[in-house]
Amino acid sequence: MNKRQVLILCTGNSCRSQIAEAIVNHFLSDQWQTFSAGTQPAGYVHPLALRALEEMGINHMGESKSVDRFWGRSFDLVITVCDDAAENCPLWLGKGMRVHIGFPDPAQAKGSEEEKMAAFRQVRDEIRTHILDYLQSNPIAEMSME
Repeated sequence: MNKRQVLILCTGNSCRSQIAEAIVNHFLSDQWQTFSAGTQPAGYVHPLALRALEEMGINHMGESKSVDRFWGRSFDLVITVCDDAAENCPLWLGKGMRVHIGFPDPAQAKGSEEEKMAAFRQVRDEIRTHILDYLQSNPIAEMSME
């Protein structure tokens, strides 16, 4: 069985898309090969994103990268994860079904280190629930297997 490929897009590719890439690759690696990218990559993976993943037992060696790296490549699915209410999500013009599953940017959280970490945990848990559920139960995502 060939793995389906999903690209997860955001603006900075430092938090949400990195968390999603790591979670999908960890929990669904038998079905999906996951990549992430950003239109304006930050150049680093946020340390609190890495810490939130480590709390789940995921050691993510992510790299903040530009969507340009993937131009011309076909994906079965492209998921944008920006919060539409707060920012513009990147537009994917390549091949692949597109879907938006938005999450707030935990890097924008204010307060103490623990309050910021709580924001990263919340987004991590929402990504785990919503993206994994989508990939496991959406008939359109299943159709890309054919």
